[in-house]
Amino acid sequence: MPPASPPKSDQPKSDRVDWFGELRGLALMLLAVLGFHSLIAKPFYIPSISMMPNLLVGDRLVVSKYPFGWNWSSMSFHLLPRGTWRVMGGTPEYGDIVIVVPKNRKEDLIKRVVALPGDRIAVVNGQIVLNGKPISQEIEPPTLVKVDINQPCDEMTFPGLKVREQSGIDYCELPTLRETLPNGATYKIIDHVDQTLDHMPEITVPAGHVFLMGDNRDHSADSRAPIEENGLGGPVPLSNIGGRAEFITFSLDGSESWNPLSWWSSLRGDRAWSTLRPAVEPKAAATDKP
Repeated sequence: MPPASPPKSDQPKSDRVDWFGELRGLALMLLAVLGFHSLIAKPFYIPSISMMPNLLVGDRLVVSKYPFGWNWSSMSFHLLPRGTWRVMGGTPEYGDIVIVVPKNRKEDLIKRVVALPGDRIAVVNGQIVLNGKPISQEIEPPTLVKVDINQPCDEMTFPGLKVREQSGIDYCELPTLRETLPNGATYKIIDHVDQTLDHMPEITVPAGHVFLMGDNRDHSADSRAPIEENGLGGPVPLSNIGGRAEFITFSLDGSESWNPLSWWSSLRGDRAWSTLRPAVEPKAAATDKP
């Protein structure tokens, strides 16, 4: 009688990790995330006061990448070399909030489109004059922004604008205007001091470019400001625009720490899911500044 075969074991012959398979899976996941961020949408953090009162330091946004096509600046982390090429390129509309890469830097800035290719634009006493007509600016009630770590309302930046309500809460009381562009896009701006950027001689926006400004007209290095002053140095090529801001996902007041319990208490709950697309008036009129 032949000898009995040893019983087969249900255990695998080797417990070795398939490192190649693990690394390939990780690489595919990272490529998928990079592709989504570069082609569809990506998160964006507001680090400065240049878009107050509509965007505050600490706001987290979603920026869509496809509305104006794709270019070198669409790629997350700007891994592609700077160039002028565009794929399925489109042109923003008046009032769109876009992210832009300055000519001399590689970090994204966020500004609003106020003039399109072929427009003539000047700034007179803080008011935009577009194609020879002053755009509408109407006085609005002051915007009250709660003072916190991300918005301290310091005296140097906002002189005399910190107020305290009877409740004991401090606010920044920001003089506010409502600006309306020729397509009816309307939004709030701040312009509370007379400064150099409130005066700009007329220029013509070249083909394939747009003119960008921050909503906080007194504290925004935008198309009005030269490159040497960290501005955009005039109209911006469309190939340097990497997407359009869509909505706020959440906002933090700066009091958060590494402790997750602090994240909830630092939330600015009234800002979550706020749209960043400007409201559109049925008719836009060019009027003198009040």
